[in-house]
Amino acid sequence: MPQSFAGPPFDLEDLIPELAVLGQRTTLLLPKNGSPGIRESSLGGPILWPADEPWPSCGQPGHWAWPNEKSPAGTVPMVPVVQLFARDVPELAFPDGMDVLQLVWCPLIHPLDHAAAALPKLYWRSEADVLATEVLRNSPAPQEGEYEEDFMPQPCAVSPTTAVEYPNWDLPPGLRQTLQPRIEELERHFDLEYTRFAGALQSKVGVYPAWNQPPDWPDCERGHRMEHLLSITAEEDLDMDIGDMGSIYIFLCRQCSHLPYTHRYDC
Repeated sequence: MPQSFAGPPFDLEDLIPELAVLGQRTTLLLPKNGSPGIRESSLGGPILWPADEPWPSCGQPGHWAWPNEKSPAGTVPMVPVVQLFARDVPELAFPDGMDVLQLVWCPLIHPLDHAAAALPKLYWRSEADVLATEVLRNSPAPQEGEYEEDFMPQPCAVSPTTAVEYPNWDLPPGLRQTLQPRIEELERHFDLEYTRFAGALQSKVGVYPAWNQPPDWPDCERGHRMEHLLSITAEEDLDMDIGDMGSIYIFLCRQCSHLPYTHRYDC
């Protein structure tokens, strides 16, 4: 069932003071089916793309769309997944001179990839720089039967909204053991799982990934712990399942000047 995270029906920090230092502000995207334009923040909508820049494609050997595992697809165009303008997500730090974040991915299954799911590409742009050139009006799209519907988001407008969330899977093990009796008491009293009143299990920017399974935080090639940048989940009105109601998480290393990124997938 889609979730619109509004926090717990009580002051969680009053009942579990140890969580106070772990509460952090996240930005919920709250997608809703619509017709966003290229100069609007969106999930699955058209994105602001320079006409003279080649549209990204994926030709990884062996990628395929269910149920065509034995008939791998050729090279296919990637599809827009996220576009966020700095004006809509003021708590997200953009690189100097950049004010647009874009995420595209290949809507196929990649059995040789670490995450065995969509292969994302991340772009940072300057809106003014793109508008100073010719803008691409129609991006290419995979042909019918050539894509994996589980990873094809429908165009959605977003309503970025900040909220405070607390860790679930990312609770330090020792602290989880200490807090477990109180967590279970709250769950019984409010008839609500801890993960539902503490964390935002939905598409969002930053803080704690919306893990479905135990955490798998990546390090960059230089050994830096990467930060969570985006969660894209099947919990909302995106008309895609991301596998079996799964999620894709994008991670970024800001300690490296070239801002390397990677992703994880679970369901």
